[in-house]
Amino acid sequence: MPQHFSLAACDVVGFDLDHTLCRYNLPESAVLIYNSFAQFLVKEKGYDKELLTVTPEDWDFCCKGLALDLEDGNFIKLADNGTVLRASHGTKMMAPKALVEEYGRKEWKHFMSDAGMACRSGKYYFYDNYFDLPGALLCARVVDSLTKQNNGQKTFDFWKDIVAGIQHNYKMSAFKESCGIYFPEIKRDPGRYLHTCPDSVKKWLQQLKNAGKILLLITSSHSDYCRLLCEYILGNDFTDLFDIVITNALKPGFFSHLPSQRPFWTLENDEEQEALPSLDKPGWYSQGNAVHLYELLKKMTGKNEPKVVYFGDSMHSDIFPARHYSNWETVLILEELRGDGDRKPEESEPLEKKGKYEGSKAKPLNTLSKKWGSFFIDSVSGLENTEDSLVYTWSCKRISTYSTIAIPSIEAIAELPLDYKFSRFSSSNSKTAGYYPNPPLILSNNETLTTK
Repeated sequence: MPQHFSLAACDVVGFDLDHTLCRYNLPESAVLIYNSFAQFLVKEKGYDKELLTVTPEDWDFCCKGLALDLEDGNFIKLADNGTVLRASHGTKMMAPKALVEEYGRKEWKHFMSDAGMACRSGKYYFYDNYFDLPGALLCARVVDSLTKQNNGQKTFDFWKDIVAGIQHNYKMSAFKESCGIYFPEIKRDPGRYLHTCPDSVKKWLQQLKNAGKILLLITSSHSDYCRLLCEYILGNDFTDLFDIVITNALKPGFFSHLPSQRPFWTLENDEEQEALPSLDKPGWYSQGNAVHLYELLKKMTGKNEPKVVYFGDSMHSDIFPARHYSNWETVLILEELRGDGDRKPEESEPLEKKGKYEGSKAKPLNTLSKKWGSFFIDSVSGLENTEDSLVYTWSCKRISTYSTIAIPSIEAIAELPLDYKFSRFSSSNSKTAGYYPNPPLILSNNETLTTK
């Protein structure tokens, strides 16, 4: 594999929308997402009203890369070899001794090799993006509440109510019908929750187009919400930028499903109309699959193997499936790099945003959690008379395994020439090679970590 990656060598450039092209004001969006679920659980499902009150300190629980065991209500943070580094029952962190008693030094019971381990399962749920994280805090507090009410309850079945809350707030018709809390609030005051695309990014998109690249937008958001976001962040002429727009893409299934399982649909007035046996021309479509899309890209480029790069923020929905199933190049948007992932919130916020964040209820979700420690590495307690050792987290290992490069935002590369050569993640490069503009400080300072 070559040691460098360049956009100039790509024929097709694809983008996820939420938290990729469209950046959110995380302290505001986190509270809105949390409330959309908490209100539903309290009003519709009879959960404790205490769930509606969140303190600023509560938000420290949020950390990307955690898994929730749906049966026992434990949250866990995994090492790269599948052992448990830290754990909590609800929001209550386990002491080192309790952790060893519960999990030992062996692989977590649901752990499998990278490719075999789904991030969504009937037994556990991985939190890997900023839409998910407020739900992690809510689920942890639900576990606290049920444990307290039911004298140390050991097993849980609240997940069905969380799924019902997702359906209520985010179903396909929710935007049009103004269901729930989330969509009505975004419609009412988009500027509170969304950052417009900087001019540098708009110019960069146009530069890609002028260079003859085919531009794709592939999002699991529905067409009506996608339109609101894109008009707000890019302008009313945003469709001129993209050759193909795919909404309700239902990733990761878009990459993993066969064409017969997930055909493309035509759209009219944001309603799906007709399933297509193949994809024959550029345009705006719903659902679909990467196989039919790639056949169209072959026709559009006149090449047997057009080179595609895809930008996304979710390892589960974007990066892993695009690389594993479609063998696309992948650029991970990792906002933890904006604040270096391991700085205090006040150090990580861009200066121009300081005023906007003051007085917010939530800390920015891309900053260090005191409870869970670094997103990238953590320590394993040594046995008696031995030192603690540092290891990569499972999340960090997946970044270097499935991402071509990782960047804090598209803005970070928008002013580089298209033929700029990025060092890429590869087995022949160092573990930190693919981070641009710089690896997280904590990784730079610990280049030689324990790997198993």
